[in-house]
Amino acid sequence: MNKVKIKEIFASIQGEGPYVGYKQLFVRFCNCNLKCNYCDTEFSSNSDYLEFDPCSLAEEINKYTDVHSVSLTGGEPLLSVEFLKELLPRINKKIYLETNATLPDKFLEIKPFVDIVSADIKLESATGIKDSYKFHDKFFDKCRGKETFAKIVFNDKISEDEINICCELGKKYCIELILQPEMNEEVMTVTSDFCAHILDEFLKNYENVRLIPQVHKFLDVR
Repeated sequence: MNKVKIKEIFASIQGEGPYVGYKQLFVRFCNCNLKCNYCDTEFSSNSDYLEFDPCSLAEEINKYTDVHSVSLTGGEPLLSVEFLKELLPRINKKIYLETNATLPDKFLEIKPFVDIVSADIKLESATGIKDSYKFHDKFFDKCRGKETFAKIVFNDKISEDEINICCELGKKYCIELILQPEMNEEVMTVTSDFCAHILDEFLKNYENVRLIPQVHKFLDVR
C-alpha cells in the first residue's frame, strides 16, 4: 500500500480566499515542484514528518467532526496523486485542494473526489517563476465543472502585463480572482493604498476580483 510523508495535521481557521473564517482540517503534504521567492511554509521532508498509508490517514482525518472541510495543502499535494486516489474515497468530508496549479493531468486523476479548488496564479514578479501561465491555463481547463478560484500573491513589482494575463485567465474560465498582498511575517509588504490601487487596476479588466490579505496572520493563528 502507498505511503506518504505528511508534515503536519491540524485544525484551524482558513485565512485565505473566499472561505476565510471557516474551520478546516489542514493536511500538509511534504515536497513541492516549485520554489517561490515568498514561500514561508515549512514542508520539507528533510526534517520531522509523519508517515501514513491511505487507510491510517483517512482514519485520522475522519476523527474530526467539527470542520467545514479538509484542506489538502503543502508543498504540493498533487505530487502524491497515486496516494490521493486511494485516500480520498475514504474521507467523509468535503475536499478542499490547495495547489500551485501546474500539474493539470495529475489533478484530472482525482477530480471526481475534489469539491473546492484553491489554485495559485504565480506571478514572476512575486515568485521568480517564469512562464507559469501556460500551466495555469491547462490546469483551469481541467477544473471546469468544479468550484474553483485563483489566489494571486503580489508585491510592488507587479506589472500591467501580469494584471492583464490574470484577468484573461479569469475571463476565459469564469473564475474568481483573489488578490493577496505578499506578507513579511504579520506585516504586508505593500501599503493599503497600493492594495486598493492594484484592485482598481484589475477591476478595469475583470469584475470578479477581491482583495483578501492572509487573515490568519493578523489573527495570529496557524
